[in-house]
Amino acid sequence: MAAPTVVLVHGAFADSASFGPVTRQLLDKGIAVRVPAVPNRSLLADASYIRSVVEHIDGPVLLVGHSYGGAIITVAGAADNVVGLVYLAGYALDEGETLTQLQGGFPDSPLAKELVTTPYVDGDASGVDVTVNIEAFPHIFAEGIDPADAQVLAVSQRPLAAVAFDEAAPVAAWKTKPAWGIVSAADLTINPDVERFGYQRANLRSVVEVEGAPHLVMRSHPDKVVELIVAALAELS
Repeated sequence: MAAPTVVLVHGAFADSASFGPVTRQLLDKGIAVRVPAVPNRSLLADASYIRSVVEHIDGPVLLVGHSYGGAIITVAGAADNVVGLVYLAGYALDEGETLTQLQGGFPDSPLAKELVTTPYVDGDASGVDVTVNIEAFPHIFAEGIDPADAQVLAVSQRPLAAVAFDEAAPVAAWKTKPAWGIVSAADLTINPDVERFGYQRANLRSVVEVEGAPHLVMRSHPDKVVELIVAALAELS
């Protein structure tokens, strides 16, 4: 099998730049990488978009999803050329399950009290955007990251449309594709037990607990993320 292209899928309240340190390391290792911008408009639409990106890549693909990006790869990973999934502090949804349902089985994280809702209009469409309180963002989302960088990330959030929380995953790609995962043990955005539960249920091949890692594990511990991606690629070769 040809070496897979690694497609990095960001989550809510972030963008492709959140993968910057990981992208740089993968490129330096000669690994083919793509880091598409996710619209963050709805789970089904976002997964459809990422699947279209994947299906236009010549050859196999390893999908890597952070946070809400984990839910996206769970659905988009059903594409025929996806050969594996890597979850980073992510949601490994089951078929027919929503983000709200998965989170609802566990105590809320500190994020719950810091969410901000704002109506939006996009052409003929309208809805509600969800973001993180700018002042709370560095602590809730990016604890341990350089404060200057965290401040920039806080004011450049990519909102998530509220409708995404209650759309059910029509498929769970981990049922047919091998998967790996990282738990951010100090995550204040997603309760780490949500991550652990989803990974255990999906029978991931390997789960790495990164002690002290905040939600943005790919910014705080890029070496750990790259190490897991490289290990997954080695198993797929």
